[in-house]
Amino acid sequence: MPRARKGHALRRGGQRRGGGARNSTQADSPSSDDEATSEVLSHYSSTSEGASIAEESLGNEVVDEQAQQEELEEKLKERIDDVADKSAKTRQGALESLRLAFSSRVLLDFLLERRLTLTDSLEKCLKKGKGEEQSLAATVLTLLCLQLGSGPEGEELFRSLRPLLVSILTDTSANLGARHSCASALGMCCYIAAADVEDLISCLACLEGIFTGACREESSSALAPLQALHCCALQAWALLLTICPGTHINRVLDSQLPLLPQLLSSDSVHLRIAAGETIALLFELGRDLEEDFLYEDTDSLCSTLRALATDSNKYRAKADRRKQRSIFRDVLHFIETGECQEETIKFGLECMYVDSWVRRRTYAAFKETLGSGVLHHLQVLSWDLPCPILPPPSPKGLVLHWFTLPPWFSQNNELLRDIFDLGPVLVLDAAAMKASKISRFEKVCGGPDLPIDSF
Repeated sequence: MPRARKGHALRRGGQRRGGGARNSTQADSPSSDDEATSEVLSHYSSTSEGASIAEESLGNEVVDEQAQQEELEEKLKERIDDVADKSAKTRQGALESLRLAFSSRVLLDFLLERRLTLTDSLEKCLKKGKGEEQSLAATVLTLLCLQLGSGPEGEELFRSLRPLLVSILTDTSANLGARHSCASALGMCCYIAAADVEDLISCLACLEGIFTGACREESSSALAPLQALHCCALQAWALLLTICPGTHINRVLDSQLPLLPQLLSSDSVHLRIAAGETIALLFELGRDLEEDFLYEDTDSLCSTLRALATDSNKYRAKADRRKQRSIFRDVLHFIETGECQEETIKFGLECMYVDSWVRRRTYAAFKETLGSGVLHHLQVLSWDLPCPILPPPSPKGLVLHWFTLPPWFSQNNELLRDIFDLGPVLVLDAAAMKASKISRFEKVCGGPDLPIDSF
């Protein structure tokens, strides 16, 4: 897994404390004892009533959410069946619905029971589908692999469909959009579920063969339609470098680092940025292997990076210039000083530090795959349930009534938390629950979900 600083922080909410106990100077008497007893019983009675209301409210909320979950699962079953429909339009609609569902929710238990059926349907879409359908199928395949994780199920999925992804990616007559999605799918699925180093090296070689032609091509205009594909392949290749053994990194430093600066003059701002970030990543990996790592053409490279970091050409879009300058300032600063600009990603009550180019590439890859759902997959919290509801004291002692949430209520994507070294899921105590401003269900499920009708 990527080498990165472990760490996640919990912003703990404060808790108001009541005043100290009052000292009573009232003389003991039967009437005063009765009044005190009455006051205590009244207090516990109101506490019990409040607890009952809270228990009933929570129970109703869980029942409602469980009903919504069951409705969602029924809709997803229909969508999975529709992926094998005879109508191409129906299949595309089903794939789009699954894309939305898999990126916005954690559905591991549901998918484990249907993974073989869905895998077969996705394979048929990739083999027989056209353009958009192949692209959607590759995207859903990536999300399915992400849901299944790095266990045996994920490995089996990747092993069975990897040859098909490679075939479409390397087919120059295939639809470009499908090739883009297959490049991203190959990189992400290999990162998650590659069983051995040989699989990893094979995927790296395949992706390398896609973008290296752009490094050697003298005329950039001849490759203009392929620039988006080169960018996808380069980013997927860079992601796999983050988990490569050191021996292969040394080979890459010798063979690819001298070629990548040529992509900095590309007409595509996205390809220029991808090349700059990959160069910074290679410098970081090289310095991890050798503290005194040196690149022969560092001066020339820094001059190019400095020009891009201060680029003010009017023929480039203003937003592109701003983004390019910001990223290349970071790249130049890192190559000159070895310091990576730290970014803090906040989700729920936690935060994650992105303080290296390895972590930047890894987080960017998952963000590109999951979209806004990446925070949902990271921040799913576990409520401290079963939770005790305290009734009034009884002669037999304190009795606790327990209320248990269904298993699906506190699922989280363990794969992402493991990759980013976030540790166990946080358990919210009463103080943190009260201090937080998000709703109770969002505390449990990690954020607002898309409406069921979206699927």
